Formats: sequence, structure tokens, C-alpha cells
Amino acid sequence: MGRDFEFYHGLALCRIIQFNKLDSINLYPSPSNSSYIVNENIGLFIKYSTKRMSPWRFSFLRKHQDEIKNMKYNLVDVFVLLVCNRDGVVCLRYDELKKILNEEHEEIEWISASRRRREHYIIKGSDGKLKFRIGPGEFPKKIFNG
Repeated sequence: MGRDFEFYHGLALCRIIQFNKLDSINLYPSPSNSSYIVNENIGLFIKYSTKRMSPWRFSFLRKHQDEIKNMKYNLVDVFVLLVCNRDGVVCLRYDELKKILNEEHEEIEWISASRRRREHYIIKGSDGKLKFRIGPGEFPKKIFNG
């Protein structure tokens, strides 16, 4: 049986492939299994929750946030993908991430995604809440269409 991260990362990566704008995908050189480079200049950091129902909570260690920051320094765009079990994938641009997890990286911080059926995701983090909701249909369009 495969590891959980393989299933959930595969779910997100398969949706990107099906979007038909993928030229290449590679692992980002880091110690984690969470980072990828798409089309040679877009960074993806994937977190997942195995919880079946809303709200889904994601822990971010300091080293995760440092890795995301390093990706932003080295690549054109960076997105954090929150795989909410089989419900959907929340796609956060780097600037959106910084509104809920600021530049002061604590040892451990969190993001939560919640939604009712047929509604958009409400996103909160250790350092704030997004003032808008994220639609379940925004991923993966947001990565390739801005």
C-alpha cells in the first residue's frame, strides 16, 4: 500500500496534468516530499489532510515556511496547495499565504480550510484570515491563468 502523501499529492498533480498546460514537473531540491517545480518556474508546496469533513487543518513547521520562502526567492511564482481529503484542493498564491502566515515563522503554525456543501472555502491561519473565499473550481486554473 502506498504512503498517504503519494495518494494526496497524486490527486493534486493529476488535476494539474489534466488541465493540459503542463510542460514539465520535477521535484524541488529540498529535504521534504512536499515541493515541486512545474514548467520550470512555478513552485508548488503541497499539504494534505486526511480528515473526511470540514474543517481541515494543516500544520506548518518553521522548516516548511522557510522552504516555501526559498522557493519564492528562486522561482517566478509559488503556490501552496491544501488537499482537503477528497473534497477539493485549495490553491493559495504566495501573497495570499503571507496574509495568513506572515514572515515571522514560529516553530509551528497552522492553516484551516472550511466550507459547507456547495460553498467556497473560508481560509484562516495563525496570523490572520483571508477577507475573501476561495472557490473549489479555482484550482488549477489559478496557477496557469493568474
